[in-house]
Amino acid sequence: MIRAVNELEKGRNVREVIRCLEVLRSSGSLVDGVRMDNGGYLRVEKNYLGVELPPDMPEHKSDNRILKVCKGLKEKNTKEVVLITKDILLRIKAQILGIKAEDFMTDQVAEHKEQYQGRTEVYASEEDFKEFKKKGIPTEKVYCVDETGNMYIPELFENEFLIIRADQSSKKTHLGRVENGIIRKLEYRKSEPFGIRPRNVGQYFMQEALMQPAEKAPLVIIKGSAGTSKTFYSLAVGLEKMINNPTGEYRRILVCRPNAQFDDDIGFLPGDEQEKISPLLRPVLDNLEQLVDSDERKRYEDENELKDKIDEIFERGIIQAQALNFIRGRSIAKTYLIIDEAQNMTPAQVKGIITRAGKETKIVLLGDPNQIDRPFLDARTNGISYAAEHMKGSPLCWQISMKQTECERSQLAMDAAERL
Repeated sequence: MIRAVNELEKGRNVREVIRCLEVLRSSGSLVDGVRMDNGGYLRVEKNYLGVELPPDMPEHKSDNRILKVCKGLKEKNTKEVVLITKDILLRIKAQILGIKAEDFMTDQVAEHKEQYQGRTEVYASEEDFKEFKKKGIPTEKVYCVDETGNMYIPELFENEFLIIRADQSSKKTHLGRVENGIIRKLEYRKSEPFGIRPRNVGQYFMQEALMQPAEKAPLVIIKGSAGTSKTFYSLAVGLEKMINNPTGEYRRILVCRPNAQFDDDIGFLPGDEQEKISPLLRPVLDNLEQLVDSDERKRYEDENELKDKIDEIFERGIIQAQALNFIRGRSIAKTYLIIDEAQNMTPAQVKGIITRAGKETKIVLLGDPNQIDRPFLDARTNGISYAAEHMKGSPLCWQISMKQTECERSQLAMDAAERL
């Protein structure tokens, strides 16, 4: 592994590993083992070169060298040997050799179905239901019903969205949000940001979170499958605040979209920054085409006019785009920051983005945990799921998970989301 690190040379993580090894080397012998702060030991293993592996596992591969060490340690020691790696194929090969292998657990969250959704459905008495819009409802006065018909008091988190049903007439509903132990009505239910009107319950919740000022809701996390209007609605609210109703709340809309293929190597691509990231902006431009011209029948009659409208938004600096790795180290103030495809970010990247937020900045994380393109990430270890679980219950974080039935792209998109 020392040789593998030396061959890589470049990269922030590699340099960090090298620095850590140097600190440990100066405090003891890496060959004999250096005691760590957590009570364990780190040792550079140089033995077990003669351990035999199956013929189809060539020795010059670094992964197989690791397996030789694990196999040698297992044959020599009575204690259990566990290989911890994020490489799924390496874990499979370890199992073939009878070596116990595990994934890293510290940055994992619950399974996708068990993750916090930011929304739930509750029941209230007829009396409380009638008084909801005037007084709200204390959280301890609502209840849920399980599959067997038994009532129970749900655990509700700060800023969690609720569908409230009257217990004597379940067809009657209100939409609300938890705030300091009281379920309040939505403040922006009748709003139409940039002319867009909510079409389903999820969009009402999403609109409420996005329309709130940065001082009250500086972090919004929206999870959902393709076609649930996450990017579309986020841009609509941003344009509403910047163009239709310019309150001075934000000075710009900044859009970042991580790309699993060249985030770390974007500097090697030709052109300036905007030319390098232009392929990533295509989904944003598609949404802007629908927003700047609401007439679906005549929208594409004059492509040049449509393009000019979008170009004007960028030329005026209303919307700016930036590569994700260029944000590192910055302090972003008074900005409406949209991070699209956040499921392709690592937990460390998400932490880096959120901690970059300056005063009066609103960060909007969008993503689908079931559509990950980045190696070594899955539904439990991706950035947006990690942030959602760890920020759950924070008064500064508003979350909503869109349902597949709330897909508004097309009937085909909805059908495919459910079937595939």
